[in-house]
Amino acid sequence: MIIESISGVRGIIGNGLDPESIVNYAAALGDYLGSKGTVIIGRDSRPSGEAIVRIFSSTLQWMGMDVINIGIVPTPTVQLIVEKNGADAGIAVTASHNPFPWNGIKYIDRTGLFMNGRQVTDILNRKADHKKTFKPSGEFGSYSEWDTAIDEHIQNILQIPYVDAPSIRKKKFKVVLDAVNGGASTAVPALLRELGCDVIEVNCTPDGYFPHTPEPLPENPTDLMDAVIKHKADLGMAVDPDGDRLAIVDEGGRYLSEEYTLVMAVKTVLSKSTVKNPLVVTNLSTTLAIDKITGQLGGRVLRTAIGEINVSSAMKAENAVVGGEGNGGVILPDSHLGRDSLVGAALILQLLTDENKALSDIFVSLPQYRMSKKKVDISGADPDVLIDKLKKEFSNKEINTVDGLKIMDKDRWVHIRKSNTEPILRIYSEAPILEEAESLGDAMLGKIKQLIIDCY
Repeated sequence: MIIESISGVRGIIGNGLDPESIVNYAAALGDYLGSKGTVIIGRDSRPSGEAIVRIFSSTLQWMGMDVINIGIVPTPTVQLIVEKNGADAGIAVTASHNPFPWNGIKYIDRTGLFMNGRQVTDILNRKADHKKTFKPSGEFGSYSEWDTAIDEHIQNILQIPYVDAPSIRKKKFKVVLDAVNGGASTAVPALLRELGCDVIEVNCTPDGYFPHTPEPLPENPTDLMDAVIKHKADLGMAVDPDGDRLAIVDEGGRYLSEEYTLVMAVKTVLSKSTVKNPLVVTNLSTTLAIDKITGQLGGRVLRTAIGEINVSSAMKAENAVVGGEGNGGVILPDSHLGRDSLVGAALILQLLTDENKALSDIFVSLPQYRMSKKKVDISGADPDVLIDKLKKEFSNKEINTVDGLKIMDKDRWVHIRKSNTEPILRIYSEAPILEEAESLGDAMLGKIKQLIIDCY
């Protein structure tokens, strides 16, 4: 099985993602770049990653490209190194939060942003054309390896104006980290120790054998929650296999919603920013707590369609101060324009330092909202037709149609959008109380099912 989308490529090793397909994806990138250039490539820790990097790198060399392999690193490290070192493109070999035996390929633009839909579509079309122009031996590209990428990333974070490393070091925080044996297993502990933390590592061997479902959702990092209590830590942190998402556990071992990783990061930045009327960018399905905390701190919020490239592109175009997505992805332009668990970790430690109180106390002081996430099978139905009918039905409400349909009220909302990979509609809803959010989602779920009956 293989999935191609504007996010790149994900597939099951040996069932769609094989040596021949990897050569084709690499050759398509080489053809897209055209003249001789430099490509930086890094990967998460999945066992298949090393072979994919070798095939991808060799193919690019055959097409005249110089390749720099930076090894097992978080995906945001690849983005940062591409941007700061003037490469022509980057490749992150990762399937993000997908479980074993998935792997994938993410294409990164010379700006350090992920390539947009137009660029990725162009590359995938070139792959489909099967046109490969390999160079004679005298025109091969070079191959080299760097082992300093993580150090460069950490030094970048230490220079962020909102991070006061000496003050954080004085606090000597005790932090438990679950890196799910992924690509951030070395980088995040190294950053935390650089910030003076006593780090208890849980699942921090970068061998790609995930001890539990790798997505940092409440039901998964139970070892982390137990370890926080056992070691009497100040907090726990969980990251996904490619290190762009961060979830937080408080000192009592309680999982805090991924949504609040971004809320806390935004509070840290806006509390220190000197920008007048600072802009925060996030997507349509991120918690309303972002709007509340941003308003309290004199800022404004711009919402985009789902997807990191949509958020980061808007941040760049509009000169946003901070942004990200509610899946634990913090984006800070002062570092680079990509979701980054290392940036998120540093900003949350700074918030703990500034407020000088327990994480649980900080959390309850934030605007409180609860979210419900549902989906409905629409096999045989046209998702666009269903959403258009809902738009007409709720036309008297405050709505946003940038990405599906979002129906908004003062302190609650429902967002309906189609999946790019499955015949389903996703229904996200939020309200101050979980039962209210669930009720909103259930009502919309029932309405969509009735529409399917009526129309099909």
